[in-house]
Amino acid sequence: DRDQTKINNRILAPEVRLIDADGTQIGIRPLREALGIARTRGMDLIEIAPDARPPVCKILDYSKYKYDKRKKERVAKKNQKSGLLKEIRVSPRIAAHDLEVKLNHVRDFLKENDKVRITVVFRGRENQYKDLGYELLEKVKVMLQDVADIERSPAGERNTVFMMLSAKHA
Repeated sequence: DRDQTKINNRILAPEVRLIDADGTQIGIRPLREALGIARTRGMDLIEIAPDARPPVCKILDYSKYKYDKRKKERVAKKNQKSGLLKEIRVSPRIAAHDLEVKLNHVRDFLKENDKVRITVVFRGRENQYKDLGYELLEKVKVMLQDVADIERSPAGERNTVFMMLSAKHA
């Protein structure tokens, strides 16, 4: 994970587009002249756009540049959406009010554009009545039809029945 940024004598282009520390463009200069300007200011010449022709270089303090770059990456990582799949687990014998509460959570998740997996979990002898799970999910489908699209229809797996929902797009 080494930093690939070229600085000072590692820059190979014969001429560079030079940008001052405050962001003002100095223009296209021979590499030697650009290095001289950076040295007289006690700063580094950093290649910020190596693919441009000629490459774009900025006069900055390299440690400050690295710090700012890491800070930007941290902010970007923090703003990334990580929890895209939420799961709500219910029993086939869930009470009507409890189901309402769970479905309110589902509505909140869908507002946040998360996908929701609703899982009906069977314990012990409940496994003989999987049809109750399918009926419950059909009921949920009807109750959420105004806000949710069915991404995956109810399906069974061992001691569970589940379905996937995503936010309805107008």
